[in-house]
Amino acid sequence: MLSAESAAVIRATLPAVAGALDEITTRFYGAMFRDRPELLDGMFNRGNQASGAQRRALAGSIAGFATALLDAPDTRPDVLLDRIAHKHAAVGVTEDQYTIVHKYLFGAIAEVLGDAVTPEVAAAWDEVYWLMAGALIGREARLYQDAGVEPGQIWRRWTVVERRTETPEVVSFLLQPADGRPAPRARAGQYVSVRVLMADGVHQLRQYSLSSDPGGGLRRITVKRVAGTADTPDGEVSNLLHDQIHEGDELTLSPPFGDVFLDAADASTPVVLVSAGIGGTPMTSILAQLTALGSTRPVLVLHADRSPSDHALRTETTELVGQLPGARAIFWYEHPSPEEPDAREGLMNLDGIELSENATVFLCGPLPFMRDIRAQLLSAGVPPQRIRYEVFGPDLWLPGPTA
Repeated sequence: MLSAESAAVIRATLPAVAGALDEITTRFYGAMFRDRPELLDGMFNRGNQASGAQRRALAGSIAGFATALLDAPDTRPDVLLDRIAHKHAAVGVTEDQYTIVHKYLFGAIAEVLGDAVTPEVAAAWDEVYWLMAGALIGREARLYQDAGVEPGQIWRRWTVVERRTETPEVVSFLLQPADGRPAPRARAGQYVSVRVLMADGVHQLRQYSLSSDPGGGLRRITVKRVAGTADTPDGEVSNLLHDQIHEGDELTLSPPFGDVFLDAADASTPVVLVSAGIGGTPMTSILAQLTALGSTRPVLVLHADRSPSDHALRTETTELVGQLPGARAIFWYEHPSPEEPDAREGLMNLDGIELSENATVFLCGPLPFMRDIRAQLLSAGVPPQRIRYEVFGPDLWLPGPTA
């Protein structure tokens, strides 16, 4: 809980700090990477650094945490903290790194805000930082313990036992532990980090959702080739995986992490799986686990894509739905074809689709799609706390603690 004295200072200064967070985080990352370039080798995603996505996500998380402390002083924003902790554990963040971040973040705050950072202001924001850091450190320690690894020592070699082309832009890799030891526990809907050595000698890592039943000794990831834009570079890791990794090669993976997953113990609650594009990968994992469990839960699969030929894992999704007695699927395609004669044309529209108020909704896809569909779900009467979303990359949505 934030002290009363600090709460008053934070309330008074939050507008100014929030308004300057973009400049603060820009200076923070610039100074930290200048002095600690090793952090770019296998820790930070330089694609997100180049696009500014990581900077915006950090700014949003700081502002979101401070706002939550003021709005609900007797509680902590567990949803926000759990999401960040899983992301941190998936890249191997350790407790000592919070001290490094503190040094450069507060140096940037002092540079940007200047004389406005009085000792009282500095002490109040310091309290906010360490409340957030302490909560994350505790959560991350438990995640490492549950995964059976030491803090930060998360990497393990896996062998590619099968490579399969799903679409012209999407490839799946089926993997097994290279050391012969059992695979770590995984939950349907979670992701793993993949760590690769780039041509310039720098390690980069990216997160990919598991796309098959997480039970057993095999894991599958399904990777879309990412083409750059005027504002973002090409997906260097996804493109390397497409171009260089084949059956028999090895990859370095983290244990599975992620706070959005199927509760397999709940055998009755309806499930709604809503996705677009490559966001369908965690949904296929959930469907596969439900099938393996012989589930009779009502399941509604809603997916949007450019066309049937662009819809990765389309055939597998249809087959899994057919094996679940309480499941049905509806697809939307911007460019329909006879391959899916029952599909709807255009963008996903939930008008006329019956949605149970007690259903657990899983949502994944591009941010504009998720924002639109979440609004439609809320309009249809689905409570916000029953909508669970996964973002590929830094979480730039930050819809609030109940979403």
